[in-house]
Amino acid sequence: MPVTPISEVLKRVAPSATLAVSQKARELKASGVDVIGLGAGEPDMPTPDHICQAAINAINEGKTRYTNVDGIPELKAAISAKFKRDNNLEYDANQINVSPGGKPVLFNALLASLNPGDEVLIPAPFWVSYPDIVKLCSGNPVIVATEINNNYKLTAEELEAAITSKTKWLILNSPSNPTGSAYTADEFRKLGEVLLRHPHVWVLTDDMYEHILYDGFKFSSFAEAVPDMYERTLTVNGVSKTYSMTGWRIGYAGGPQELIGAMRKVMSQSTSNPTSISQWAAVEALNGSQDFIAGRVEIFKQRRDLVVEMLNKADGLTCGTPDGAFYVFPDCSEIIGRKTSKGVAINNDEDFVRELLLDEAVAVVHGSAFGMSPAFRVSYATSTDLLVDGCARIQNFCQSLV
Repeated sequence: MPVTPISEVLKRVAPSATLAVSQKARELKASGVDVIGLGAGEPDMPTPDHICQAAINAINEGKTRYTNVDGIPELKAAISAKFKRDNNLEYDANQINVSPGGKPVLFNALLASLNPGDEVLIPAPFWVSYPDIVKLCSGNPVIVATEINNNYKLTAEELEAAITSKTKWLILNSPSNPTGSAYTADEFRKLGEVLLRHPHVWVLTDDMYEHILYDGFKFSSFAEAVPDMYERTLTVNGVSKTYSMTGWRIGYAGGPQELIGAMRKVMSQSTSNPTSISQWAAVEALNGSQDFIAGRVEIFKQRRDLVVEMLNKADGLTCGTPDGAFYVFPDCSEIIGRKTSKGVAINNDEDFVRELLLDEAVAVVHGSAFGMSPAFRVSYATSTDLLVDGCARIQNFCQSLV
């Protein structure tokens, strides 16, 4: 048998934990198990009709061919207008990248900029894919632990202590996946004071959940809060979450022209252009009516309040209240050391998640996948009925532990 030609780089990488949980839930459902999937970060609300119609129009008008590698001019113009309107940031067309999803934006940026041995600072808890994308791009992810009593947000002191001569990037995500915590402009400015003392460090800010915020929280993008870092910041966003367009696969970024040009070069030899039809739909998403967003955010807020209340009533769980996004990240440290009714020991959050799925058919994601244990992530981007049932099952499971 010949040796399978798997690269050493790929051997450093783990499959996405969130996708793995979703796949396991689908398999159990297919076998007849009544599984409630609370693992996927995908809004259950449909893509708005006016956006779908724009895609239909694009098909009918024959806009189905190759486009510019990193986005049609009309979409770049819409993104530029969005950055100005929402974030007070000025980006010309040659400073904007459009990629087939948010992940490819990150991949293109890091592949274009990292050399072997370069370090990327990633505050934990983090979105599961950040470290592995860094590894695929030959960099070294450096995980910086944050504190629950600071809502899992990086402090200036923690940042200063983590920076070395090899640090190339800092990745910031606000509101956060998985915690829902968001940074204020003042908190960003304090981080900026540190970064301005270290001119070799760049910032990649993931703003994907920008419009999903609660209780009057005012969103600020990093480059907006720290304008002196504009030339060292890549501002990343997309249409997936706000516009319920996860399957359309459009992510975008604004940043320095030289970096954007390098990202375009990567795309020219990898994915080439994002789907033409999705690009025209994204033009309508950004330029068209935004009136529906507030109503959807209110629904998410109601779900958030429901889930936080129910999980805090579960024996052994502590669940904070997120500022935004559609996740909660309950601490389950009081559960560790207990056993299930079948005598299975819960030694860590992976055990908790596995036994919850086996006993109560609820799929969530273990905290260690996000770099912080013992905890787990629950997505409330699903129907209220399923959330009530799912949280009740979690309560039952916790109550059954001895």
